[in-house]
Amino acid sequence: MEEQSFTTYEEVEQAIWKLVQERIFNGRLMIALEKGELTEPQIRQFALQYSYYSRNFPRVLGAAIAAMEPLDKWWVPIADNLWDEGGRGNPKAYHSRLFRTFLESVAPDVPINDEHVPQIPVYPAPKKAVDTFIGFLRNATPLQAMAAIGLGSELFAGQVMGRIGEALQHPNYNQNRKINVTFWSLHADTHEPRHYQLCKDVLIEHREPADLAVMYQAGAAMALSEAQFYEDIYDSMQ
Repeated sequence: MEEQSFTTYEEVEQAIWKLVQERIFNGRLMIALEKGELTEPQIRQFALQYSYYSRNFPRVLGAAIAAMEPLDKWWVPIADNLWDEGGRGNPKAYHSRLFRTFLESVAPDVPINDEHVPQIPVYPAPKKAVDTFIGFLRNATPLQAMAAIGLGSELFAGQVMGRIGEALQHPNYNQNRKINVTFWSLHADTHEPRHYQLCKDVLIEHREPADLAVMYQAGAAMALSEAQFYEDIYDSMQ
């Protein structure tokens, strides 16, 4: 990864956004999705692959908590994120259950068990993405872990998920059935902006150039991993 130097936290954010624009928003999957070019079988495959990534995100957050200092300001922001994954104690709001509403609308033929897991083999792309994230966090410092979650995911997750949700409402994808995009819109409008702010409140205290470089490297590594995840999904659809 290219070495970069920073003097402000805002410069780090801008650099991550540049990567996201280049590698995710201008990636082949997002472009095809937003143009309405994917077929129903491809939308189905996207949903099935993303289901693994989504339901394993609590494991990613758990790995981040394990990397944190045993100080409230470090682990509580990640725990808050994890609590959202569990519907803040409301089983009807479990993210696995919310994703199921999307999955059933695009893959009604796939059996799903009581734990909201589709009964299909695991695809390689989401497994690699999850393993990469957890593997990074296993050896991360607290600052690297907070940056990986904050800058490497939550900073842009709201916009990514919002654009996916909007794209899935394209008329080409809703001719034979209406896709349920509640999972996507809820993340875009409510959860992700708060999750990022909680991480940022900790990260922004570290303004030394060396710390800014560490945060960028961690955030960029995870952002690029997510970008590669979407590229791998696209390749598997061809």
